[in-house]
This record gives sequence, C-alpha cells and structure tokens, in this order.
Amino acid sequence: MTRKSFRSLLAADGPLILPGAHDALAARLIQRAGFEGFFIGGFGMVGARYGVPDIGLKSLGDLSQAVRDILAACELPVLVDADDGYGDVKNVVHTVHTYECMGVGGLFLEDQQWPKRCGHLEGKRVVPVEEMESKIRAAVSERMNPDTFIIARTDARAVTGLDDAMRRAERYLRAGADCIFIEALRSVEELERVGKAFPLLVANPLAGGISPILRPEEFYRLGFKILPYGIDLILRVTRSMQEALADMRSGRFEGMGSGASLQEYLEVVG
Repeated sequence: MTRKSFRSLLAADGPLILPGAHDALAARLIQRAGFEGFFIGGFGMVGARYGVPDIGLKSLGDLSQAVRDILAACELPVLVDADDGYGDVKNVVHTVHTYECMGVGGLFLEDQQWPKRCGHLEGKRVVPVEEMESKIRAAVSERMNPDTFIIARTDARAVTGLDDAMRRAERYLRAGADCIFIEALRSVEELERVGKAFPLLVANPLAGGISPILRPEEFYRLGFKILPYGIDLILRVTRSMQEALADMRSGRFEGMGSGASLQEYLEVVG
C-alpha cells in the first residue's frame, strides 16, 4: 500500500478537513466518501476499541496496534494524536518511530501533564514549557522521515490563559514544530487573535466542546488550515446503535431496515 505523505496535503488551497476514524470501518468509509486524509484521535478509538475513556489508561502498545489495524483498511494520509509521547524524551522518539514505521505522516504532541484529560474538560495541567520544548526538539531531530509532520499542541489556554498559551506556542515553533494547535479557544475573538499570530494552525471543531463551531471556510479565513473532526462519527454511531437497541428491546423491528443494506455493507468491507 502506497500512502501519500500528510505534509503533501497542505499544498492545496482551502481548509483540510480530516474526519476522525475510530475503527477500520470508519476509515474505509472516509476514503470511499472522497476525503483526502483522516485523523485518528484517542477519544473515539479508545472508546470504540476498549470501552474506556481517553484518560491515559492505554499504553503506546495498545494504541499503536489499534492504529495499525485502522491503517490496514485505508490508503489515505493520516494524522494521529500521540498524546504527550507516553513518557520522557526517549519515549517521544520511540513513539515517533513507532508511528512512522506504520506509515503515519503527521502527529500531535501535547503539553498536558499526566494523567491527561479531554482538552475541553476542566482539571487539566500542563508541563513546564522547557520539558515540552525538549520533546519537540527530539521528535523533530530524530524523525526518520523529514516529511513527518509534527504538530505541537498546548492545553495552556484553560490552565494559565491565552497569553501564556501563545507564548508557549511561539517557543514550540522555535523548537522545531511544523504547526501549532492551541486547544480549547473560547471565542471567535480568540480564534482571530491566534490566527493572526501564527502561519499554520489547527482548529478543533469539537462537537459539544467549548470552542466555537464555524464552517470550514470560516476557520480557514481566520488562519486555521487543519481541521480534525475527531468525534463526530463516533457520536453519530453511538446514537444510531442506542436507537437500534431500543427498538430491539421493545420489539420494534420494522424500522431496522433504515440502516445500510446488506449489499451496501458488503461493498464497503469487500
């Protein structure tokens, strides 16, 4: 399987929309829908595969196996959430190499302190900026493929405020990060301020989160190129399964045909 580099997707004008794949079937559907790339985040993947929340309960071994299974079903370039790199600088390098060997072309690395939480929840903590700088320098200098795209994520907005988050982002860029992601911005005004300050940015239009949800073209106009929609599919799937199970439980089977047909499903999985 030949997979284009994630970095190559950034050359085109306009926003880069990356649906989140929580499993191999979702990745296959994303490819069939005509998207250029996709995103694998822990929130949906850990919930779908293990039935637990994304709060650091699973190891790199668990997560990398899940990513490997997803990648086997899809040829698109992929961006993967690598959390904090799962340890110190040595672990970060190991994490980058592990994912590179699978064909992953883009990675998030974040400055949350362990144990981590969803970026849009309260109670987060961040590591000292110097610690994160060291991780970024190691990831960039030791990546095996110079095309591997390293995104530095800071969760400082919710912890120490926007000014500190932007100062951290500037230092992460100087440490070698290819792109910046300031998590959980609170308003369009904050998006505008950040968008004017950095050349290449990620926005997180999280369903049910605390950040504004704009159209992709509006994010792009404000300076945000990369748009991972990490949990939209898993939330839709969860609701659909709940409704189907409620119908089964109550004996209402006449509406069960509203899903994909058997033939449609077989066409997807081959």
